[in-house]
Amino acid sequence: MNIPRTTGQRTIGPETTGLRATGPQTPDHGPQGTAESGFTRHSSLVTRHPPSLLAFTMIEIAICLAVIGFALAAIVGVLPLGMNVQRENREETVIDKDASVFIDAMRNGQLGLDDLTNYVVAITNYETDYTLAGKPVPHVFGYTYKTSSQGGSPMTPTYPITNGFRIVGLLSTPRYTETAVVPGNRTIFHSNYVVAYVRSLSGDASEKFPQTNAVMNDLAFTYRMVSDIVPYSDFDRAWTNYSDPLIVGNTNEINARSNYWMVVKTVQTNLYDLRLIFRYPYLPNGRTGNGRLVYRTSASGRLLSTNEFGFPLSTPYRLYYFEPRTYVKAL
Repeated sequence: MNIPRTTGQRTIGPETTGLRATGPQTPDHGPQGTAESGFTRHSSLVTRHPPSLLAFTMIEIAICLAVIGFALAAIVGVLPLGMNVQRENREETVIDKDASVFIDAMRNGQLGLDDLTNYVVAITNYETDYTLAGKPVPHVFGYTYKTSSQGGSPMTPTYPITNGFRIVGLLSTPRYTETAVVPGNRTIFHSNYVVAYVRSLSGDASEKFPQTNAVMNDLAFTYRMVSDIVPYSDFDRAWTNYSDPLIVGNTNEINARSNYWMVVKTVQTNLYDLRLIFRYPYLPNGRTGNGRLVYRTSASGRLLSTNEFGFPLSTPYRLYYFEPRTYVKAL
């Protein structure tokens, strides 16, 4: 028989609290054999959910996989574009650093840059002779670290690019050169198109000297560099127009224009436009990629034409250097 317990004026029992007694009661220790309270909550107050209500359904899983698939497709589609942009930025950075080295070397006529022999693989001059009569005559002069050739045949003596003196001298060859020919005193103009094949000076250290692994050297970033040097030509064309009807009989104007022409000739003798054209990358099949950068500056001073000691003063052995502190008066 359950006996309600009283506390003050309130009666607590199974009927009022929803609690029920378990087992026989003792005055001090609750249920027989235990020291716990003799009251527990009614089992009908505890709510239990089936395990199936706490998991994802197949439809929800399919939707999640579809969203992940769209995201991965977008990432994979953009990844090649991002890698190409990174490669192009790297190549432009390398070209920018190399261009500053070559421009400074050519503008200052530097002679001791022997380290260029580790990077300039070959230099080719596509020369064309123009005379007052007859068709232009093309020639091809090639220079490498081991030998040199003229029209595919070895030069005698050979002229390999084994020092910076020769490399800078060949790269500074102007676009047009003029020389006199004894038979008939006809003037020959040489048109020069100088191309250098260069392994990048800057970039990964694994590609630089003293790297001797042929595979690593072939995988190094290589480009073609065209050197274009022409005399300064920005002047008023009216200065040389002596058939202008406005100056007929005007001696002062004729003399003034004649003096202007002397100024133009002096400027052309002591000021040159220097342009370097880079085409990259140079591919194993002999072609170049779509990369193209052009750097242009001015070089002041006399452009000295000379030859190396022990070699004849002829086209295959002629070198050119800027003397930035030497200026001459044009004839």
